[in-house]
Amino acid sequence: MYDMKNLTLLKKLDANAPDQMKAFWEFDKAAFQPGSIDVLHKQLMALAVALTTQCPYCLELHRRAAVQAGATEAMLAETAVVAAAMRAGAAVTHASHLFKE
Repeated sequence: MYDMKNLTLLKKLDANAPDQMKAFWEFDKAAFQPGSIDVLHKQLMALAVALTTQCPYCLELHRRAAVQAGATEAMLAETAVVAAAMRAGAAVTHASHLFKE
């Protein structure tokens, strides 16, 4: 089901919503340009989000980009642990809605 080749089908989205997709791709490209935050750290953030949203495409694309930007296996591992802590922490704090005064 999740095959990186599927991403080639996004050309159909581009063709059927050209103005919106052009704007999206430009925004996406701009978001990952170096600024106050360098590319490596932006890619590690994207990787953490991909881990929490469990998007296999984002996970692979941003893993590749993070490694290309200089991420080490140790950095990837810490990113995974931070993502896990955030997801688990959200579940714990969301549990506050289970209890009524």
